[in-house]
Amino acid sequence: MLQSTKRAGTRSAILDVAERLVQRRGFNGFSYADVAAELGITRAALHYHFPGKFELGEALIERYAARFTDALAAIDAAGGPASSKLRAYADLYLEVLRDERMCLCGMLAAEHETLSEPMRQIIVGFLDDNDAWLVGVLESGRSDGSLTFTGPPEDLAPMVVGTLEGAMLVARPYGGTARFESVAARLIADLTSGVA
Repeated sequence: MLQSTKRAGTRSAILDVAERLVQRRGFNGFSYADVAAELGITRAALHYHFPGKFELGEALIERYAARFTDALAAIDAAGGPASSKLRAYADLYLEVLRDERMCLCGMLAAEHETLSEPMRQIIVGFLDDNDAWLVGVLESGRSDGSLTFTGPPEDLAPMVVGTLEGAMLVARPYGGTARFESVAARLIADLTSGVA
């Protein structure tokens, strides 16, 4: 039992370090040697938990997506109008940026062509799940009057994701969060303009 707990702890630590490295450098910007050195373990220990870098990448995305899904569920559980949910959604990105990181799936999407097919599919699933959640929020906002927009929410949802991901990327070279916060505020203002 103690050995399995230790293995689970090592696996989690590997994922934590790898996630931070990917969010700062990209998937192609780190190696097993980087993770092993930071944790003070051998590369063989990494291979025990993740036979290859792509398997590690798949586990990273799955864990990140599960945490993001939990965060969306928490936003839903908090209730309130759709406009508040949209603000809370933008704040998820802001918190990552405040930690001097990028959205994991956004970073990986930039490296799409160099990733394994399973990693690509998991990233698309993550983005599709975000779009689906946003469609629900946008439909709710249109119904409750807290959001105003033209066209179908299915067209707007990917624009929201793309705007926030792009705002993170463009804010990065400037340091800090001011550019991101300005774009996110404008996005939300545009969706709530005309609301009494």
